[in-house]
Order: sequence, then structure tokens, then C-alpha cells
Amino acid sequence: MIDDVKAEAVQRMEKSLEALAHNFNKIRTGRAHPSLLDGLKVEYYGADTPLNQVANINVEDARTLSLTVWDKSMIPQVEKAILKSDLGLNPATAGEVIRIPMPMLTEETRRGFSRQARTEAESARVSVRNARRDAMAMLKELVKEKEISEDDERRGQEEVQKLTDGYVARVEKLLAEKEADLMEI
Repeated sequence: MIDDVKAEAVQRMEKSLEALAHNFNKIRTGRAHPSLLDGLKVEYYGADTPLNQVANINVEDARTLSLTVWDKSMIPQVEKAILKSDLGLNPATAGEVIRIPMPMLTEETRRGFSRQARTEAESARVSVRNARRDAMAMLKELVKEKEISEDDERRGQEEVQKLTDGYVARVEKLLAEKEADLMEI
């Protein structure tokens, strides 16, 4: 019983870390990375379609992304979608390839991205704590239904708290790495 509660808590905490890593990938550093364009949608024959479904995204060098759009008539719409996004990117079309140079980050934008990273980390910590709260409630429910003893509940609570502390420490580590990456010139 306690192992099931712990396993569910671990699963939810892992999902929180995965979501944090995914959100960190969307925060732009000074380097080019295809995941920067993950959330971008392009109007493709009347339907909003993710950019990675209409084009091939490659890293040309450390500061440049290149897009090869499969349907050549879509190049203007792809350019427009990149310009309209709040990423601050200016695509340059060279024939059939769209190149996106990454602008240098100013100190102010680095601090803004760092604040955004801290906000994402805080929401991950809250998510981990919510998983702990739900696990503790399940343990109390098991005691109430007399499926486990109070000693087992206390032991289970201690184990869940250790798990929570470990996951919060992992969130802090990920945040420190992202902030160091952002502040690196």
C-alpha cells in the first residue's frame, strides 16, 4: 500500500521535472537550439500547424538556426509566424532556406530570462509539493480505513518527505544550471 502511494508520488514528481526541463528549453540562451521554435504555429491551409510539421529545423552553427520548408509556397507564412512570435528573431530567406540568426543577449534580457526561469522553477516546486500533499492525504486515508497502522503512516510520511526534498533539490540544481547558462557570455 505505502509503496503504491510512493510510486504515484514519484511519478508525479518526475512529470514535474520533465515539464520544468521542457519549459527551460523554451527560454532562450545565447545559443541556437531547435526547441526555441517548439511552440510556434504556422497557418497551413487554414489550420494552425506546429512549425516542426511544415519545416525541417537545423542548427547551422552556435548562433544560427536554418529552416528548410517542405512546401516552398509556405516560406512567407513561416517567416511571418517567426516575426510575429515574441522571440525577437529576424528570419532571413536565402532561396529555399530560412536562416534565423540569434541576436546577442543584453544584460537586461538575461536578467529577464533568469526571472522567467525562477518562476518556472517555483511552479515546479509547487507541483512537487502538491504531489507530496496528495501522497500524505492518501496515507491518512489508508489509516482511516485501517489498511495500514499509524506507525506505517508515519514511516510512509517520512519517506514521502525525503522524496520531496530530493526532487526539490533537483529543481534547484536545474535552476542553477539554467541561470549559469543564461548569465554566460
